[in-house]
Amino acid sequence: MADFDAIDALLAAAGQETPLPPAAERRALREGLNLSRAQLAQALGVGPSTVGGWEAGRDPSGEVREKYAYFLVVLAVAQPCVLCGQPARHQVEGFPQHLDPAECAPAAPAPVPAQAEKPAPRAAPRQPAPARKPRPAASGVKVVPVGRRLQTADAPDRIGAAVAAALTEHAGDVDAATAALVKRAIPDAMALLDDTRKGGRYDVVAHPWLPDILRKQSARGADQVWEARPKWSRPELPTGVHEITALDVNGAYLSALKTHLPLGQLEHSTGNHHDRRRAGLHLITPPAWEHEAVLPNPIGNRDEPGPLWVTEPTLRLLLRVSGPKYGLCDPPEIHESWTSGATEGLLEKFRIALKDARDRAIADGDEVTLEYVKAMYSKFVSTLGESNYNRELYRTDWMHLIRSQAFANLWWKAHRAYDEGLLVVRAMGTDELHVAGDWRVVFPEGRGVTEVKVKDTYTVGIDPSTANEPPESAS
Repeated sequence: MADFDAIDALLAAAGQETPLPPAAERRALREGLNLSRAQLAQALGVGPSTVGGWEAGRDPSGEVREKYAYFLVVLAVAQPCVLCGQPARHQVEGFPQHLDPAECAPAAPAPVPAQAEKPAPRAAPRQPAPARKPRPAASGVKVVPVGRRLQTADAPDRIGAAVAAALTEHAGDVDAATAALVKRAIPDAMALLDDTRKGGRYDVVAHPWLPDILRKQSARGADQVWEARPKWSRPELPTGVHEITALDVNGAYLSALKTHLPLGQLEHSTGNHHDRRRAGLHLITPPAWEHEAVLPNPIGNRDEPGPLWVTEPTLRLLLRVSGPKYGLCDPPEIHESWTSGATEGLLEKFRIALKDARDRAIADGDEVTLEYVKAMYSKFVSTLGESNYNRELYRTDWMHLIRSQAFANLWWKAHRAYDEGLLVVRAMGTDELHVAGDWRVVFPEGRGVTEVKVKDTYTVGIDPSTANEPPESAS
């Protein structure tokens, strides 16, 4: 502790205190090194509740203040991102990384200088600086090394092996094998998730503490989160007869696995501000929607006025359509949020493994694998909340976010159809879009995730040329 004593004496002599980071950052800095409040409290000689008070906004004083400030300031110093090498002020599981992919880009190469008349002598190769050793921590504090990128591991073909084993076990009976695979879809999906998470940069928090807004208000009731499920039909159609095509969006929940998911426990904040590096739930006052006659409201069908809790995909949808590119409404007003540092690629390997298996099954006409994969991703989403069928991963916030992302994806398809001149007639759930017009110019037809297929066709409207004709009288 001699170094700390020397620093304390120097600061005391100068009559200046080391500045503390804002209260909102203190907890994130501590958790970035996987340190509990108890560990930090032991090192500083205080109680865990005292550290909790500091993270809630109270400031320490005296010698312990300088030790606490030193601990936070060292963590807050930007270090090279393990992905791109550029300075990063955030850490995930102890590794400095950019949370926003837009910030994570390799440094631009230095411009090549014009050749001089006489080449300059070549400098001796610069030796890399030795790795800086972490400062010895006080007793009880775990120091996690930074700057090391974890290696990824290829996942085995768990899906193909499971299908082959089920067909063998049931002597080639397709129906029996499919039923057995669907029954075990949840544990198999969790095993596949584990395979795709090996070597991953982020450690999934399987059972985080959840705020009250995510708890059911009654035994069979719902929590307070609004998922913005669309249930919209165009109130009036133009005069005439219209041929309507009901389109089925393929793999809606599978596509929605690519969404911004919070990595850790949700943290509370207030104010009309949105941090794109974080994701979670937001209490907002939604804007007025004046396009109900041609497009569904981005927040779905809601009759009650006033604020409501929405998910990250819904908020981002509202912020985007209210921006200068679209200008369809005013921005939503954010009152408070429960968020955590987020990434859009958390389930990407899991999604790709399921998508590839689905694509192969469609190409091979393998309906057993197709139904099995469909059950894996749909049941994975539906059991992320409070479920007796999946106790390995309890992330109700993820369940709401993934569902809402599926609804947001459908809204954007409706907007694309409208923008391309189609008549949008109906939008329902995650995968049902009814349109009139040459939809094949807008959407590719097929069974792939990026394609749509025809669910139904029907005719609506009245031919104006026959609308006023009297009915034929009986002879």
